[in-house]
Amino acid sequence: MIVGAGQAGSDAAAALRMAGHQGPITLIGDEPHLPYSRPPLSKAFLLGEVDEGGLILRSAESYRDHEIEILTEARVSSLNSIERHVVLEDGTTVPYDKLILATGGRPRSLPNPELSAARNVFTLRSARDASLIRQHLSQARRIVVVGGGYIGLEMASVARSLGVDVTLLETNPRLLSRVTSPVVSGFFRQLHQDEGVEIRLNACIDKFETDDAGNFESLYLTDGTKIEADFLIAGIGLVPNTELALGAGLKVDNGILVNEYLQTSNPDIYAIGDVARYPDQQHGGLSRLESVPNASAQARRVAANLTGDCLPFNSVPWFWSDQFDVKLQVVGLSRGYDELVVRPDPSRARAITVFYLKGGVVISADIANSPKDFAFAKKLVAAGAVVDSALLANAAIPLRDLVPLPASI
Repeated sequence: MIVGAGQAGSDAAAALRMAGHQGPITLIGDEPHLPYSRPPLSKAFLLGEVDEGGLILRSAESYRDHEIEILTEARVSSLNSIERHVVLEDGTTVPYDKLILATGGRPRSLPNPELSAARNVFTLRSARDASLIRQHLSQARRIVVVGGGYIGLEMASVARSLGVDVTLLETNPRLLSRVTSPVVSGFFRQLHQDEGVEIRLNACIDKFETDDAGNFESLYLTDGTKIEADFLIAGIGLVPNTELALGAGLKVDNGILVNEYLQTSNPDIYAIGDVARYPDQQHGGLSRLESVPNASAQARRVAANLTGDCLPFNSVPWFWSDQFDVKLQVVGLSRGYDELVVRPDPSRARAITVFYLKGGVVISADIANSPKDFAFAKKLVAAGAVVDSALLANAAIPLRDLVPLPASI
């Protein structure tokens, strides 16, 4: 059984069949849709380039042909790990032999609950959220986006592309401060400013105003600045959905804790995707990553482990973000780096390639608008390549020449 019908859950169900699992598979989701892709919600879907049907990961026929039972609009209210069953909100009991928790997360709320409750203050996680935001964008002249991470920047870029004025508020002194270097933060700040986004850093909301119908109208920052807008979008992070695991007595700490095989503290229960906090083979300690490639890689690994190929999860993470005409691709995690190398390329407009090294080892790269550089950067990071920073910085030397050759047997 799989609880959570997002990317991780759907991929796990498919991977189990591909790995040869012959038993029943039940996939439980609380939304009315078949499992769908979430990344387009803040990009192509908001722009009207794709509809809800275009988000679907696999057709109903595909699930039926592979004998995967899907329960939609079914919310699991409790998990009994002793008797091995879950209970749905309608009282239905569903038994399992092995259980995969792919419960994902929910958007973090603004610190002010009254502001979060305003009728035209939105967060983005589901297709329903995106539909509401798209509807309001079609009528808006000015919006406020709270949060200078990937989601906030992507929504700001969509709104500006639709001709809407945008003020973006970030409490930290730079954009993307939790995930990248000041160099890349500065690159995206300049990109958004060039496109007309008003960016306010070190910005904290002091108070706000609503109309008689409960709609947000304006806010005041702590420096006294007043900002009026037609609506507000908050993109300030994700809270992992751990309540089900916690209620069942599983170990939880900023996610469901799993071992290197993605097993929870109960060996018959696994956790994958945004909710899983797992041993980080690259940096040590524990990581919880919110990315589609990570969710899919964990889904394949747990399916293989459940069908007899028991190996630790050890996949190099990668991410992407689309903002205006810039595609940022990231491989590895840059935390703990002790050297940063910018690889110049004057032939490419609105592009940047940055490598992060630790002890001479390439541990991560941020690459904007260069798929070719990204392909070789993935190989460098996966190989744990030791590369002279002067060579990395020399654009005259092709990156492919810096990728170490496979060891001969």
